[in-house]
Amino acid sequence: MKKHKNSIFYLMVNSVFFFFMYLIINKGKTLEANETIVSPISDKGSWGDFIASMLHNFQDPLAILLAQIITIILVARIFGWIFKKIGQPSVIGEIIAGIVLGPSLLGLYFPEVSAALFPVASLGNLKFLSQIGLILFMFVIGMELDLKVLKNKANEAIVISHASIIIPFTLGIGLAYFVYNQFAPEGVKFLSFSLFMGIALSITAFPVLARIVQERGIHKTKLGAIVITCAAADDITAWCILAVVIAIVKAGTFVSSLYIIMLAVLYVAAMIYIVKPFLKRIGDLYGTKDSIVKPVVAIFFLVLIVSSYATEVIGIHALFGAFMAGAIMPDVPKFRTIFIEKVEDVALILLLPLFFVFTGLKTEIGLINDPYLWKITGFIILVAVVGKFFGSALAAKFVGQSWRDSFTIGALMNTRGLMELIVLNIGLELKVLTPEIFTMMVIMALVTTFMTGPALDLINYIFNTKDGGEHVESSDDTKFRILISFGNNEKGKSLLRIANSLVKKQKNTAVTVMHLSLSDEVHSFNLEDKEKNSFHPLVEESQILKQEITTIFKATTDIETEIADVANQGDYDLLLIGLGKSIFEGTILGKVIGFTTRIINPDRLIDKFTGKEGLFENSPFDERTRQILSKTKMPIGILIDKDLQQVNQLFIPIFSSEDYFLMDYVQKLIYNNNCKIILLDVNGKLNTNFVMNSAIQSLEQQFPNNISLITDKIIKKDFLDQQDLMLISLESWKALVDSRSTWLSGVPSVLIVKQ
Repeated sequence: MKKHKNSIFYLMVNSVFFFFMYLIINKGKTLEANETIVSPISDKGSWGDFIASMLHNFQDPLAILLAQIITIILVARIFGWIFKKIGQPSVIGEIIAGIVLGPSLLGLYFPEVSAALFPVASLGNLKFLSQIGLILFMFVIGMELDLKVLKNKANEAIVISHASIIIPFTLGIGLAYFVYNQFAPEGVKFLSFSLFMGIALSITAFPVLARIVQERGIHKTKLGAIVITCAAADDITAWCILAVVIAIVKAGTFVSSLYIIMLAVLYVAAMIYIVKPFLKRIGDLYGTKDSIVKPVVAIFFLVLIVSSYATEVIGIHALFGAFMAGAIMPDVPKFRTIFIEKVEDVALILLLPLFFVFTGLKTEIGLINDPYLWKITGFIILVAVVGKFFGSALAAKFVGQSWRDSFTIGALMNTRGLMELIVLNIGLELKVLTPEIFTMMVIMALVTTFMTGPALDLINYIFNTKDGGEHVESSDDTKFRILISFGNNEKGKSLLRIANSLVKKQKNTAVTVMHLSLSDEVHSFNLEDKEKNSFHPLVEESQILKQEITTIFKATTDIETEIADVANQGDYDLLLIGLGKSIFEGTILGKVIGFTTRIINPDRLIDKFTGKEGLFENSPFDERTRQILSKTKMPIGILIDKDLQQVNQLFIPIFSSEDYFLMDYVQKLIYNNNCKIILLDVNGKLNTNFVMNSAIQSLEQQFPNNISLITDKIIKKDFLDQQDLMLISLESWKALVDSRSTWLSGVPSVLIVKQ
């Protein structure tokens, strides 16, 4: 009875109160006697009423906004992924996604769909949400700036940075002189139009530049430090100039804008001398704690909102206030990282794509419908490249950089990306730019951002050099080189223990430990801290094992390809990686999503046609592991880690005569780590394969106490509990999985080796 007590109580309470509700509703019907009741029932019938209700729900402003957000995020992620795969910043793909969803494509070929998804009345909501996204984004950009870098490396970087602004700014004003009569909006003064053309050609996308520098591994070089400093100085200078330009445009003349500029100066002074010390005190109090309490978070977000509001009211745009609020955040890397993590996901993934599409809705490629207009667009691109690329390069050469480094700086500073779109949208909003010139400038932003990667590759090719971050081991044939790529620390330590057991006593060995991070998860201000924290547990473990290691830390947009490239270029003998967990296993939805990714993933299709796809059938490899396996041209060990603490007891199932290569690893494990090896040969393959049989006989003679053979078809749990590691070839692993052996669930850690 006690077991069912709660159920009985639940039924009694619900029954009693449902009965009371029934009585009240019946009694309430008598109140309708003196009222005029309007019946919702129409002559369409029940089904017709249902359809009409659903159509009404679809047209609700909130439903439209949610449908827009879903569509925008999906399309932006797809285009961003495509452009990442071809080596371009994902921001280009997201900008193009916006253009695709705008009148240039969707509105042109599917006007009914465009009108239903983006009705004119709904664009106001989209605009304000995108502006909130921009405010949060600019807050993050301000936080990412490392002002200490400006103090330490300011001299030549400031010269290059300001040259990269003043030269294209002047060329932009010159360009405005030639296009003003044709393309300036009616009633706009030449001063306003020319200043906006100047600032639009002068901007550099600091976040995109920083990501490219990290991805190419040059952030630790002198060149990387200079270019990051240049971009930071450029960012601060350009946004200050933009604030002045906006003030002049809104005031009408330079003299009348002085009042706005004076207010802006007072605002900046208050932020630096009043607000910043206050925030620093909070940072000193809470910077050492593991988490930040909600009242402190509220203070910082309030500073962001008040700062944005103040600059909007002053007349220099809310984005400048958000940027300033980020720049004066406490100079504590941990503190900034916490705030960036809180803000960035919402800003970059949810809200910022709305800005790209909102920009796309205002970008009509169809307006450039004449060869003459395309010539003007090409001329704008030419002026932009000459001003920014060659202006930066010549300034860099003047301060003493080599031609190679000067051109590299020029190519990177020519990256405009999202920052350009922000400036252009402000110009369009202030009616300083027409839709035609706006579209031309958007095309210019895309082209100059797109050309950065190819330009850097061309520069490296011409000067016959590689980016500074390449890690290639010297080709010493006597060395046995192991590359470990790890994602989390515990798995990294397990991989290091395996590597150590393979090379412990050998003199000519090299163990390299690599950690890769997605470039949009790494920020320039905390790059060194991120690297130190990533390797600290493995460095400690290497000291315990007395194993020398070399570390590689890189930011990348494509982790699988980067791992394969480093492994292939470094001439390693073995790559050790950990097996990830696939999101496509264990649920019906996961299986459906996993099936669709096999259809739409170009990498999978290529592998299907080249025959590589069959290699991974029936194996529980996640997509990342599968990609690394397909792209790497060397032996790979994939660890299924079950808290591997030592590598003393191993067993090796032999299911194929092709497993003979495992004998090399057996020999290394016994010689270097005195491992006890048990060979499991249920099919008698060892007796029929001369190579394996000879190798085992030789090992038995040298190390009689370290190697033994069993032929049991039934593996007991006690035996598995005594083992530290199962070493198995990829083909034998597939056979084992296919056999659905009952003892599989009880295996210890597993190292699957693909030769």
